[in-house]
Amino acid sequence: MRIVEIKEKKVGFHTSIRNSVVDFSEVTGSIVAVITDVQKDGQPVVGLGFNSIGRYAQSEIILNRLVPRIMRASPEDLLNQEQTNFDPVKISGIMMKNEKPGGHGDRAHAVGAIEMALWDAVAKIEGKPLWKHLSDKYNGGAYDEKIFTYAAGGYYYPGKGIDALKNEIKSYLDRGFTKVKMKIAGTSLKEDLERIEAVIHILGNGSHVGVDANGKLGLREALEYAYALKDYNLMWYEEPGDPLDYRLNAVLAEEYPGAIATGENLFSMQDIRNLLRYGGMRSDRDIVQMDCGLAYGLTEYMKTLKMMDSLGWTPRRCVPHGGHQFCLNIAAGLQLGGNECYPDVFQPFGGFGDGVEIENGYAKPSMAIGIGIEEKENLYKEFKKIL
Repeated sequence: MRIVEIKEKKVGFHTSIRNSVVDFSEVTGSIVAVITDVQKDGQPVVGLGFNSIGRYAQSEIILNRLVPRIMRASPEDLLNQEQTNFDPVKISGIMMKNEKPGGHGDRAHAVGAIEMALWDAVAKIEGKPLWKHLSDKYNGGAYDEKIFTYAAGGYYYPGKGIDALKNEIKSYLDRGFTKVKMKIAGTSLKEDLERIEAVIHILGNGSHVGVDANGKLGLREALEYAYALKDYNLMWYEEPGDPLDYRLNAVLAEEYPGAIATGENLFSMQDIRNLLRYGGMRSDRDIVQMDCGLAYGLTEYMKTLKMMDSLGWTPRRCVPHGGHQFCLNIAAGLQLGGNECYPDVFQPFGGFGDGVEIENGYAKPSMAIGIGIEEKENLYKEFKKIL
């Protein structure tokens, strides 16, 4: 049992949307294919993955640092103890050989892309959906038959006014979503409040609306928004300030009674631990949004869940960023609090498989073997270009 080849390709998002910080027209992502010598139905098993959404392609790190380490390793060192399948945990350690601790940025995204493909291959070799593999191996066979999900949208783009925003939100309701997340801090507070009120009017309740500042605000501005938002009883107030400014988050948590969500731009267990230790996070309401595809993969995510448990946090307080099929499998198999979804934006990566239906704000996990990337036609089309 061997890995024959690992391929990577840079893919663009082809979008004009922006949040309060980033214009996504230039953002890219890495797709990765791990080709094995294991045969299923006369074809080699190929694991597919990508480095989630919102950062950039990591071609240089993947092809020049990580892949050579994997390909130089003894084939036996890539396998589980029974020598019956690949072991992503062991391979993650091989990828990180000769890497210093700290500095969790582009390297974390590169490892995450390869690891996603490895977990896909493992589940395919077992002949199971990834969520079922995770449930059986790590969660005592327990899993969620339906997963809370919300539509992430409400971005700014040229010429988009209140009417366009309202039509966007209505379209999410038509597709089965009951809760949405929208962007703030990309215009004036006055205009943002008008946008928020328009969305609440459609959804009928502030608890069905989350708002996301994407880390733009300083402490004074974050508090100004907090005081203006607190009476709306929102689903959550997301990433108000820089994710590494734990003091800002802690001060905000003292002043803002509602839920705070953050963590999508923290890329290691150590970063999340510092957030929980020093960021004022409250285990009865706040949400941790760490994204496997950006943060060294599922191996690091499971380390993070174990650490959180030791600090009194349940997996139900975890709702991963990313809005894609990989995190949906993890949310189902490890029984997290839910999963983001990008129904329209960040294509071809955003959203679930084409056959995954949303009903009353919940998604059912796909029965596709592996992650189910092959069921998302526009994304699988990109992978076929490198296979």
